[in-house]
Amino acid sequence: MNGLQQILTPQIEKAIKTLFDLTIERVEFQATRKDFEGDLTMVLFPLLKLIKSSPAELGQKIGAYLVEHVDEVERFNVVSGFLNIVIADSYYIDFFNKIKSDSQFGFVAPNGQDKAVMIEYSSPNTNKPLHLGHVRNNLLGYSVAEIIKASGKKVYKTQIINDRGIHICKSMLAWEKFGKGETPQSSHLKGDKLVGKYYVAFDKAYKEQINDLIAQGKTEDEAKKQAPIILEAQQMLLDWEAGDEKVVSLWKTMNSWVYSGFAETYNNLGVDFDSYYYESNTYLLGKDVVQMGLEKGVFEKDPDGSVWIDLTDEGLDRKIVLRSDGTAVYMTQDIGTAIQRVNDFPDVGGMVYTVGNEQDYHFKVLFLILKKLGFDWSKNLFHLSYGMVDLPSGKMKSREGTVVDADDLIDDMTQTAKQLSEELGKLEGYNDEEKLKLYKTIGLGALKYYILKVDPKKRILFNPEESVDFAGNTGPFIQYTYARIQSILRKADFDLDTNLAAASLGLHPKEKELLKLLEQYPETIQLAAEHHSPALVANYTYELVKEYNSFYQTVSILGEENLDIKTFRVQLSKKVADTIHSAFGLLGIAVPERM
Repeated sequence: MNGLQQILTPQIEKAIKTLFDLTIERVEFQATRKDFEGDLTMVLFPLLKLIKSSPAELGQKIGAYLVEHVDEVERFNVVSGFLNIVIADSYYIDFFNKIKSDSQFGFVAPNGQDKAVMIEYSSPNTNKPLHLGHVRNNLLGYSVAEIIKASGKKVYKTQIINDRGIHICKSMLAWEKFGKGETPQSSHLKGDKLVGKYYVAFDKAYKEQINDLIAQGKTEDEAKKQAPIILEAQQMLLDWEAGDEKVVSLWKTMNSWVYSGFAETYNNLGVDFDSYYYESNTYLLGKDVVQMGLEKGVFEKDPDGSVWIDLTDEGLDRKIVLRSDGTAVYMTQDIGTAIQRVNDFPDVGGMVYTVGNEQDYHFKVLFLILKKLGFDWSKNLFHLSYGMVDLPSGKMKSREGTVVDADDLIDDMTQTAKQLSEELGKLEGYNDEEKLKLYKTIGLGALKYYILKVDPKKRILFNPEESVDFAGNTGPFIQYTYARIQSILRKADFDLDTNLAAASLGLHPKEKELLKLLEQYPETIQLAAEHHSPALVANYTYELVKEYNSFYQTVSILGEENLDIKTFRVQLSKKVADTIHSAFGLLGIAVPERM
């Protein structure tokens, strides 16, 4: 309703000035309730504090002024303290004629003045495949990047790959011990799955050694520290940090297997990146910033040589940024990486970190430290915090090999889509290749929509079969509506390029409701960008599709005898389909031409 509000606000301000010699700060609007006539409602209660009048009398005076002086206002009614305004059909038809051929409707072109935004997402460890939690992370990060881009800002998509540390050495050591030279080629396994297999193998061997030591009289804590395999992994990490040629060579080889596997999964998920950062290159970053912070008085050094920041005045606690032996902690690394990114991309003026809500405290501290260090862009840092994804079968545990693998999930969704599509008999006339492509489109659409329609902060219980339902608030339901409209367009054998004049056409209430929803699309994109919430786009699309299906059931489209009305209804159907395509594109979801 933003366009209407922009038109009506100055006119209402003028009416109040003319009628009551009063200047007001703002006009409050809300959507008109379904059980009253009207397209937009002005809330009168704030004015009653300033003007001695009854709500009915006040509404009557303002409404009459608008009807007389504003072309867009056709009539009005007053209910309690609300002025319900009915907008002329001509306004909506003019609006539609402007947007119906606009392929970028709803999108804002970058103005070249705004700073770019860097979106970080995925950020996996190179010791295992991507899993269901990574799927939510990737879908959120990618979609938020696309939405912010559509809102008019330049966007860089990035990730930091956690490619070093004891967890990486565990997979490497297990492969050395048990792998017998196995490779992705010899095993016919994706590289990330092969490496993940040895991460699980390490954990199995480690537990066996712990149990053996406990049987020999050690405490559990002693056994965990003294198990030979963990001591070997710790030594391997030291060797890696010292640049041992053999260890580094194995590390590079196994990481290359993982990167190849990740690339395949990203391609299947439909996400991409503009740049990559690697922890092996960034883990020493930030140590020089600690010295700067000490000189500025931001940090303080303890007697043992460790460096801290005291955030107790901010409601937080003391946080270490450098150990007494001079080694960095994760916070140090994140400080350095943030600064490095701005150095690498000087037009970046803000960053979004897509990381689970278990890291909420970490990012509060990180952002506050960067602010205290004096970086202007720190005020534009945002933690896109999200809840876990659970399955009916329970929580995932990667060390035990019980994670829900992302590739397996994609395959399972494709199979679920196949099963339900075949049961419903929706795919007559498709060859096998077309069916397989469509199953994947439906399955991935179901998965992505189910995850993205939920507010990021909320935890999700993911039900694969429920997500592929062809009715209700699901991806397949919306995809099916898009395909239905494409069928209408294929059957339309007349010119669709005509611009219809208001005088020749009176709008059906269902047509008007669709046009009102279409008008909300640009504002929805801006709100979704502002709130970093793909759920706003997803649920807007569902409301649009629900309204279209009501329109489809209520009026005749291709069977309409009046050519002007028939043309308009097909044009309106096409614009709804274009908007579904556009909105789903922001969510990373494909739409099928036939279904």
